[in-house]
Order: sequence, then C-alpha cells, then structure tokens
Amino acid sequence: MSLQQQCEAVFGTADLYGALGVRRDASPQEIRRGYHRASLRLHPDRVPPAQKEEATHRFQVLGKVYAVLSDANQRAVYDQTGTVDEEAEALRDDRDWLEYWRLLFKLTVKDIEDFQKNYKNSEEELADVKAAYLNFQGDMDRIMESVMCVDYTDEPRIREMIQQAIDAGELPSYKAFVKESKQKMMSRRKRAEKEAKEAKKTQEELGLGGENDLQALIQRRSKDRERQMDDFLAQLEAKYGNNAKKGGKKTAAKKRKAEGTT
Repeated sequence: MSLQQQCEAVFGTADLYGALGVRRDASPQEIRRGYHRASLRLHPDRVPPAQKEEATHRFQVLGKVYAVLSDANQRAVYDQTGTVDEEAEALRDDRDWLEYWRLLFKLTVKDIEDFQKNYKNSEEELADVKAAYLNFQGDMDRIMESVMCVDYTDEPRIREMIQQAIDAGELPSYKAFVKESKQKMMSRRKRAEKEAKEAKKTQEELGLGGENDLQALIQRRSKDRERQMDDFLAQLEAKYGNNAKKGGKKTAAKKRKAEGTT
C-alpha cells in the first residue's frame, strides 16, 4: 500500500499536506509545527493499551508524511508529480518512528501533558475549534473527534466557544450545530463513556495507571469536567422541557415536589 493510500485509510485524505493540517505553500517551519501538533494528538502514549496498535500505525504513517514533506527534494517531487518515492530510505517500514519523534522533539509523556494544559482554552485551541466547525459544517461528532486534547467532558466548553463565535458573527450558524438533537448528544456521550470504561478496565487488568501513564493522569482530572457535562445536559432539559429519561434519577426539584404532594 502506497503512502498516499495509507493516508487515505488513516486520515481520510490522500493529500500529505492535509494529513499534517498545513497549506501546500507551508514553510519548513510550518511543516514541522504541523507535524508536532498532529503527533501530540496521535501519540501512542495518549491511548489505552487496547488501542495502542492502531495508534502506533497512525503515528507511523504521520511520521512518513513528515519525512517526505520535510525533505526538500522529496517534497519537490511530490509537488510536481503528486507521487512519493516509496523506495526512499526514510520511508522504510522497520524505522522506529517513536524514537525518530523523540530525537526530533526530545519530548516526554509529561511534555505532552504540559502541552495539553497550555493548549486548552488558548487562542490556538479556539482557532482549531473554529476551523473544525467550518470544515465539518457544525457536525459536533466530527468536531469532537478532530480537535486536539479533548474528550466528551470538554463538550460544554467547546460548544460555548462555538456559540460565542456565532453570536459575535465570526462563524455562520450551521443547522447541524444549532439544531442538534439531544438524542445525538446523548449517543455521543454514551459512546465516549463506553470507550472510557473499556480503557479503564484494560488498564486495571494490566496493572497500569502509574504517575507516568498519561491516560491515568487525564482520567484523574476528569471528575470535575463530568460534573460540568451533567450540568450542561440538565440545562438542555430545562430549556427544551424534556422529561427525565424513563427509569432515570429524579432531579432535586422534582423530588421535592413529589415529597410535598405525599
């Protein structure tokens, strides 16, 4: 399978520049930054063991893309012909792309976590959220999948960023966003919760979760964001007048009302 075919399978585009999220006229510095950002998002240390193999493959493909675009000669050939020299030494399958990445950026798992802290609520994140909103025309499923360093508990924050930009006239009001059904929101949350539970179970079975495990560190910080998500869904219920899910827990207000009538 050619590199472009691998890109299509992994990133949904055969365009190497698209895989890195940069323009075709990007400077070498922009190419490097694009690889840096994408590699932090796709780094295998960010996923639970069950997803490690797939994440490693994606990371390898990303490394090959950068190897081509960071080499002036290979990039020129690609720009002129639209093809890649698959026989190039830099693209060999047995290359250790994780080691290549470490040597290139000299980063650790802690560096990745620090990046996440600094990225969230930054101007860079806002720009990425706006770009994803425009690119996917308000589809929150795709937006949440594409924006770096977010999980389902970040959704209230991401939605608020988008809504503020819409109110300010900085983004168009796509129907997919403003008219998204509560059922679709809940389906997205359930999928994410199921994946998180499976990841946690796998970690416990393998005895993972130490101080150097990035997923464990992120997981310990998720409680407050989960409460925020609950509040967000409660506000939706209040706004649209939906009844609580059958068999679910009563809200405090309903409980007090019921007690008052008994």
